Amino acid sequence: MSLKKSVGSVFVALTSVLSAGLLISPAPLSKPTTRAPTATFGDPLQLRSLQGDEGSPFTSANSASATAAAIGLAAVLAAQPDPAFAKGGEYGIFEGRIISLAHPAVMALMYGASAFSAFTGLQWRRLREIGSEITALKGELKALPAVAEGEAKSPKAIDLEAQIATLTATRKELADGSFRDKHYQVGSVVLGLGTSFAIEGPVNTFLRAQKLFPGPHLYAGAGVVVCWAMAASLVPLMTKGNDGARNAHIAFNVLALGLFTWQLPTGWEIMLKVIKFTKFP
Repeated sequence: MSLKKSVGSVFVALTSVLSAGLLISPAPLSKPTTRAPTATFGDPLQLRSLQGDEGSPFTSANSASATAAAIGLAAVLAAQPDPAFAKGGEYGIFEGRIISLAHPAVMALMYGASAFSAFTGLQWRRLREIGSEITALKGELKALPAVAEGEAKSPKAIDLEAQIATLTATRKELADGSFRDKHYQVGSVVLGLGTSFAIEGPVNTFLRAQKLFPGPHLYAGAGVVVCWAMAASLVPLMTKGNDGARNAHIAFNVLALGLFTWQLPTGWEIMLKVIKFTKFP
């Protein structure tokens, strides 16, 4: 609550209490008193009448208690918080439309980057596996009976040679795609930028509304960030050839992409509300 509102609240409360005290002040004594002019001009709140005049129902103790109660009530009323609505420009551009739309804009890019990262990751995995397949096919071909010079190759040998040739061409194509480097680079961007703006979104919401709105979108977003972190934590084991870590890495990323996809409808609704309740810049 601002200082201006605090001062205003205290003033109104104190004035109300003191005005009520004037309305219930004791009736004038039957004997005329020379204090009347003083009560009107020098003592407009008639506080002198509360200082133990003979016949007055008020005493100095009662006067002190009433004054303390009035001040205490005014302080309580002044301490009441304002409703937690939008700050109305207090944070400037940080609660404006441009910054508020940064979260949905960046997260839309991160969704596309996540899909591309999944594609490159699968292609890199395929490149690793295809070598083992070629080796196995060559072993089968070598195990076939030797063909004498001038004799035709068996259908089995011809089929194996065709498979080996196809896989070899595929492996060369995958190797030329540099999918390993692309997967690492895009995954790093998703982890760094995605996590940063996943946090920026709730912070911006709190700046504008002074509260968060727990719900499916927020919980799913937290789950996505956790999956990103867990997948990244498995990379050291993956580089050592741990297949369990590789499978877990893929599982976490598939779960993250699934939660991310599930967020799209709620994210769209929230973005429309942001546009409605914010203004440039």
